[in-house]
Amino acid sequence: MTFHDKRDLLSLYNAVNGTDYQDPEDLEINTLENVIYLKMKNDLSFLVGASMNLYEHQSTWNPNMPLRGLLYFAELYERYINSKGYRLSGNTCIPLPFPNYIVFYNGLEREAERMELRLSEAFESGREGCEPALECRALVLNINSGHNRELMEKCQRLQEYAEFIGEIRRNLQRGMELEKALGQAIDHCLAHGILTDILRRSQAEVRRMLLEEYDEEAEREYLRKEAIEEGLERGIEQGIEQGMKLGIEQGIEQGIEQGMILGSFGILASLVDDGTLSVEQAAKRAEDKQEEFLTWYQEQKKEKK
Repeated sequence: MTFHDKRDLLSLYNAVNGTDYQDPEDLEINTLENVIYLKMKNDLSFLVGASMNLYEHQSTWNPNMPLRGLLYFAELYERYINSKGYRLSGNTCIPLPFPNYIVFYNGLEREAERMELRLSEAFESGREGCEPALECRALVLNINSGHNRELMEKCQRLQEYAEFIGEIRRNLQRGMELEKALGQAIDHCLAHGILTDILRRSQAEVRRMLLEEYDEEAEREYLRKEAIEEGLERGIEQGIEQGMKLGIEQGIEQGIEQGMILGSFGILASLVDDGTLSVEQAAKRAEDKQEEFLTWYQEQKKEKK
């Protein structure tokens, strides 16, 4: 929906490929379910410089994208050959558009800014020294908010999409139910000029799609684990820093011990924040550090405000 308009799709194509096409009518779309096929026409009547592109969006990490790409490309090339009237049995080489395959990823797994998946990585080992007869490479681009900044700067539409999804996740992290988190994210985006045309025109459809497709349970589990890891890491760092300031071996040991205590406080705090425990229940789990935990927790809340 975000890239339904040819102008937006052309902007994305230019951003990914470093090109500067200006006329949206130079872009021909032929979709196979979730596949987007772009054929860029140049100023001449032959296919040098033409490209066939598959653009896929994934919110769940999938190592089988190269295999999907192979199947999609086979169908696309068959349609292309038939539309041009080429014959596979001919005695001349059929000129084919250059294939490019991009996967835009915004799932919960912490993945690199960009990485390449290869079909050959899935093959069972064959004869030594032999190369596989088939290959399909998928370039995976992480489009979670804050990633691939250069790409986002070149394509405002993609950046707005990332900001919209990021706002929903921030609301969930604050403890909102999905429907409220989505509603507030839409209000925020409308107020700040983010995807306003889509959200004004198709707000009901956007709500329906996200409420049906969004995996709230997986999202909350991810946010909970992230908070625990962050709390433990921050607590240990604080404790070590305190120990280093004492400047003596005993102080360092005490600092590390304090860091472990603060790390456990971070875990308990995350369980309070996601509603698993009440503050009182968390304090009890701190055992002989109950008062210390309550004081620390109140200070952390003040800092967040």
